Amino acid sequence: MSAQVPMNMTITGCMLTFYRQTPTVVFWQWVNQSFNAIVNYSNRSGDAPITVGQLGTAYVSATTGAVATALGLKSLTKHLPPLVGRFVPFAAVAAANCINIPLMRQRELQVGIPVTDEQGQRLGHSVAAAKQGIFQVVVSRICMAIPAMAIPPVIMDTLEKKDFLKHRPWLGAPLQVGLVGFCLVFATPLCCALFPQRSSIHVRRLEPELRAQIHEQNPSIEVVYYNKGL
Repeated sequence: MSAQVPMNMTITGCMLTFYRQTPTVVFWQWVNQSFNAIVNYSNRSGDAPITVGQLGTAYVSATTGAVATALGLKSLTKHLPPLVGRFVPFAAVAAANCINIPLMRQRELQVGIPVTDEQGQRLGHSVAAAKQGIFQVVVSRICMAIPAMAIPPVIMDTLEKKDFLKHRPWLGAPLQVGLVGFCLVFATPLCCALFPQRSSIHVRRLEPELRAQIHEQNPSIEVVYYNKGL
């Protein structure tokens, strides 16, 4: 996650700059989702092991789904104003996050993640907590992308109509990357903090078996805690 700003400012800046040609759309969406897959796997919750085969399947599914989404959205905007086309990368990234994160963390959805009491004592594993945690991460990642992928396209669309950039087209990519980086510096910590790292869930929302087990151990517990990942 510490690489989020420098890596994403480069990748996102290039996605927003080279959005017109299909080969560049495919390449940068693949690079972006490959990086996201690493981040999602590295910052997952739980300690359940995942095999190389499962990890490979998740990676291929996540990147393929993201690239297909980007190409599908790009084809829909061919006859729309150029400014609309600039927002295709954001729409693709938002949709891809809904695919990439659950797939790279699918093991949590299968076996659950550890839930603890307030003192940190492990009470069991919950799929319900995993679903809530993954949903929170998806929301925070999409919100994280909004400033970096929504503000620079508007600025660049205006600047590219001015003589300054018309006479210096080579400045377009570095300027776009810089704008994205400026937005990410603020958006990354703010959106990581949308939901607490140590999240909570009410016992009544857990699986019946786990709920019964917790009530048997300590009937007074109403809320349990888990690490949602990033």
